[in-house]
Amino acid sequence: MNVRRRSAAALAAIAVIGAAAPAVAADPSPSPPVLAEPDRTAGLYGTSDPTYDGVWRQSLALLAQDAVGAEPPARAVRWLTGQQCADGAFAPFRADTAEPCDARTAVDTNSTAAAVQALAALGGHDAATGKALTWLKSVQNEDGGWGYTPGGPSDANSTSVVIGALTAAGEKPERVTEGGKSPYDALLALALPCGGDGEGAFAFQPDGKGELSANADATAAGVLGALGKGLVTGPGKAAEAECAGSGEPTRREAAAGGAAYLARAVATTGHLTSALAGAADRPDYGNTADAVVALAAQGGAERAAKPLRWLEENAATWAERSGPAAWAQLILAAHATGTDPRDFGGTDLVARLRATGPGAPAVSATITATAASADDEKKKDDDGDGGFGVWWSVGVCLVAGIGIGFLLSGRTRKQP
Repeated sequence: MNVRRRSAAALAAIAVIGAAAPAVAADPSPSPPVLAEPDRTAGLYGTSDPTYDGVWRQSLALLAQDAVGAEPPARAVRWLTGQQCADGAFAPFRADTAEPCDARTAVDTNSTAAAVQALAALGGHDAATGKALTWLKSVQNEDGGWGYTPGGPSDANSTSVVIGALTAAGEKPERVTEGGKSPYDALLALALPCGGDGEGAFAFQPDGKGELSANADATAAGVLGALGKGLVTGPGKAAEAECAGSGEPTRREAAAGGAAYLARAVATTGHLTSALAGAADRPDYGNTADAVVALAAQGGAERAAKPLRWLEENAATWAERSGPAAWAQLILAAHATGTDPRDFGGTDLVARLRATGPGAPAVSATITATAASADDEKKKDDDGDGGFGVWWSVGVCLVAGIGIGFLLSGRTRKQP
């Protein structure tokens, strides 16, 4: 979850008093601010402003490297653990970790759950993950799920990433209950029934009338959540029935229905799409990578073959432009399908990710020039991608004006 969510990442949802608001961009290609070198060498991956995605981006970078046997630098791990509040929660970014968290610290479930998954995978951080899980349980909603902010209405993406955190830490999500409801109860309540538009998909949240609308990003997250899996997963077994039929679906039936929806969504072009208001549909790279992970986890690598091939052929320029979380998403997609991340359409994803991290040598002039040239050629065609490019910058500007933002992976955008 999304990351993925943000995935996972980009503008997922803008959470303001529990409501989601879509973003509209006047300029499709703003440049993110750049951190000063001392901040970067303190351990953070990437050089763009971490205000709204620092912990998420760092967690994905650490997870992706661990998944393929590449040991992250110790100071990158220290950066992440240093972001934790005393009560166990994580905010997207704390500029001054010497200052204790208080009521003004914008902690959230997604940053916290992603950090748990990363630290659990690395091992040796039981105290940190234990405190984080205690906090997550303390903000569980009565329907069994989680919203992005404590007390916000449950959504498929947040609930799924917390399920992944519980599983990563060795807990059984079905035993984590509130009001007699488990996370799976909340998640399955967001699965669309068979028949009609979007059958088998997951909704992000019910709309104002309590109705559910299919959302591809929420579906990718929901498939993993229903399977009890986290952001890192390998190929699953052959797909089951595509829809559960009448009545409430089981977890595995809901996962199968969600995967079938994603398979239909990518069947023609090989990718998911998103659009800025009033603009033509654009390829959504980040959510396509999330869909690859979900399809492979539910139905095996073969089911994800078409969108994986599309990513191999098209996603390197997007990731170069978008940063470490994008490289991590591609690594996780490769890992989920058993594909070599060090030769992903001719690109070494692991080297590219590590080049964005602390202590890494500068990316070679050849790589930089090649990426810049490719970027110039494709900018008008696909700059509205689903990762941490346009939507991330749009979200930063919008959130600066209206309050707390949920900027992980495109959850309020138009979906196929």
